[in-house]
Amino acid sequence: MLKKFLIKYFIFRNKILFKKKGISHGKHLMVMGPIQLLVMGELKVGNHFNMISGIMTNALGRNLKSTLRVDLGAKIIIGDNVGMSCVSIWSKEEIIIGDNVKLGANVIVFDSDMHSLDYQLRRDISTDGINSKSSPIVIEDDVFIGANSIITKGVKIGRQAIIAAGSVVVKSIPERQTWGGNPARFIKENTK
Repeated sequence: MLKKFLIKYFIFRNKILFKKKGISHGKHLMVMGPIQLLVMGELKVGNHFNMISGIMTNALGRNLKSTLRVDLGAKIIIGDNVGMSCVSIWSKEEIIIGDNVKLGANVIVFDSDMHSLDYQLRRDISTDGINSKSSPIVIEDDVFIGANSIITKGVKIGRQAIIAAGSVVVKSIPERQTWGGNPARFIKENTK
């Protein structure tokens, strides 16, 4: 009974939060649980978006609050029928997620190093972040990304690809392939 009440409460609350922050979204927005929205750029969410967060976790989500962060001048565009649990997505440039994509529990997606790779620039907070490298991420339609995976800057994941749980994706992946590991490597062609 309490869980049903909390689900309804957070769905209602998060619709208001999206509206208050001016986030464009399609019909049937369903965001269950407390989330963190840091939107200084553009965030668009398609139809039938389903996010589980925080106390409303699935069995793998470990009570982590989902975060969507879009820095000034950056964007995150999420297509239709996308589902995710306890994720962290941070864009300093551009992250595009296609239709029918599933992101497993605790997936992290970020399009920047977030810090300079030059140790001398990292020493000073005023030169650290502004000297980080960024490159867009594209996750095409019908991709499945397994729990606890990390998608890094400049990656394109082709349609119908599968990323095995716990993978670290540092380079682009062709469509209809399964990849896994750290760093992610080719495992097999997807026949269906």
